[in-house]
Amino acid sequence: MAETVTTSIADAFAAARADGRAALMPYLMGGFPDQETATAIAVAYADAGADLIELGIPFSDPLADGPTIHSADTAALAAGATLESVLETCAAVSDRMPVALMAYANMVLATGPTDFASKAAAAGAAGVIVPDLPLEERGPIAEALAERDLALIPLVAPTTPPDRLAEICRSAEGFVYLVSTVGVTGEREQLPPQLTEQVEAAKGEADVPVAVGFGISTPDHAATVGQLADGVIIGTRLVREAGEAADRDAAVRGVTEFLRETRAALAR
Repeated sequence: MAETVTTSIADAFAAARADGRAALMPYLMGGFPDQETATAIAVAYADAGADLIELGIPFSDPLADGPTIHSADTAALAAGATLESVLETCAAVSDRMPVALMAYANMVLATGPTDFASKAAAAGAAGVIVPDLPLEERGPIAEALAERDLALIPLVAPTTPPDRLAEICRSAEGFVYLVSTVGVTGEREQLPPQLTEQVEAAKGEADVPVAVGFGISTPDHAATVGQLADGVIIGTRLVREAGEAADRDAAVRGVTEFLRETRAALAR
């Protein structure tokens, strides 16, 4: 087991920067393929050298997610995943590294922003990503999270106009999640050619780290992005590994091997 390092988002990015690399942030679908395996994978992420974890809460209409993660959403819900069960996974690793919950706005509102924030804080979460929450409508959710010292982490995309990019980045908490390409999550053969310009624009406006997600599918992709951004977020590749594994042990071995290779690539 790795030592407890930090549960602060800022400290996690700072520690990676001091190590001469971008922070590694793998995504995990809560409750997929089942509760016990999901928690085992979260622990494996920590053991393999992840700096932070993005933990998805299954939702029936995940509009930002491509086929692989959408399928994982459906399977997790069918297996009985709930907010409470996903927060059990959060609690299992939140003393070792920051956990950013990924939840769609309807899930937060259906629970109630105050109750959602209280439950997330009790599980040790460090922040929340709400991908479909417009800046102008963040008020009640942002206030509830702020009362419990939880960062509301914003997203920016290639289609975000410069003036709106500046507004989002200036108000960002935790880190800025930079979506690398137009469309939904998924593995891609190449990184978008405009990524350097996107990252530079966001870093020029933000006082917090900028992490890139969507389409990062190989250790080499991660190494390239890590030369540009403060953090690298990898989702679909790992969810696919978990879904295709023959059993829990195979899932843990698969994600561990990939993350160790990626961590080494980031350090090169």
